[in-house]
Amino acid sequence: MASSRKVFHKIQELNKCAEGVKHLVNRNPRNLERLRVAYKTDGYHLEKPGRSYWHKLELTASNKYVSAKLNHFQNGTVVESSTSEWAIKQHLFKGNDMAAYVNLAKIFATRCMEAGLTEMRCDLQPKPNGKVDKFLETLTSCGIKLEEPERLKPARPWDMERPEKPWEVTE
Repeated sequence: MASSRKVFHKIQELNKCAEGVKHLVNRNPRNLERLRVAYKTDGYHLEKPGRSYWHKLELTASNKYVSAKLNHFQNGTVVESSTSEWAIKQHLFKGNDMAAYVNLAKIFATRCMEAGLTEMRCDLQPKPNGKVDKFLETLTSCGIKLEEPERLKPARPWDMERPEKPWEVTE
């Protein structure tokens, strides 16, 4: 009990701003993506399904196993899980049946939430009541959004509508 109070007190001390400081520098490289300001690559406009995303979900199925990856447009794989992992495989009867897809979705959603990634682009076209459909339903029920928000573009002086910025509080 006493050690948890010490840890809590230490966290409070570290989070205090020094007196007279007006600006804070956030060195999180994904901060601009969370604020919807970061650049999204467009790719070629004739490409289908296009490349305009920050994070993209990829689902790969083989004869024995299924794997899910979350790819960043610049840095590659950020979060990954597969039914071929020993910790997952030992709890499954088969590595690519319906139960494997549902459990993989729960594990993948947990890992994404721990990494702070709740929004991603998904180009998968599932068949109704299929394995991929159950995978996507489980992801959304676990709190993952399968669409990324649009990038905020700077308002021009001649624009009629100026969207509200997510970091401004208007209450």
